[in-house]
Amino acid sequence: MARLPIPGPRLWDISPPVHSGTPVFPGDTPYAREWTLTIGPACPVNVGRLTLSPHVGAHADAPLHFDPAGTAVGELDLEPFLGPCRVIHAIGAPFVTVAHLAPHAERLEARVLVRSYALRPRDRFDPDLPAFDPAALDWLADRGVRLVGTDSASVDPASSKTLDAHLVLRRRDLRVLESLCLDEIPEGRYELIALPLRLTGADASPVRAILREVAP
Repeated sequence: MARLPIPGPRLWDISPPVHSGTPVFPGDTPYAREWTLTIGPACPVNVGRLTLSPHVGAHADAPLHFDPAGTAVGELDLEPFLGPCRVIHAIGAPFVTVAHLAPHAERLEARVLVRSYALRPRDRFDPDLPAFDPAALDWLADRGVRLVGTDSASVDPASSKTLDAHLVLRRRDLRVLESLCLDEIPEGRYELIALPLRLTGADASPVRAILREVAP
């Protein structure tokens, strides 16, 4: 018997696939997988071992990532990672600024995702990755935004040693999602679901980030 489709709102998977070729920040741990057990006469199951940075693919940074006294990802409140969100385009901009966000001021949600790439690099790390002007993060926090997401690998330039945007995240207690895949996502209102794993003591966690269609 054919399986009937399950009716419901449209879903968009905004998590890039994770495999051995998934780019990571220079010096970070790449993804690797191997079998520790395989199905055979003496074993009824396959069991694998994963080696990876918690920053591989779509992920949530915890305050511990940029604050030695910050909260670990497994202790974060999940509410910011689930609920209505606004997708905004700043395609081609080296920095997301207030000018990109201000036209959406009357339609902001508590979660804002910014698409910076027309087509996000999938097979290489981008040393010229788009970043956030720290003032733009303050502007969002002033308007009640609790989570910021980006299709870039970082909210700061790859070469930054001062991490000015991350310092705003810390000061304003903002949550952040990085390395999302927003290539096919129009501007608009959605429901975000991007829950981090309950990793005790970890500075970040992979997420399976999706957007769900909501009524206009």
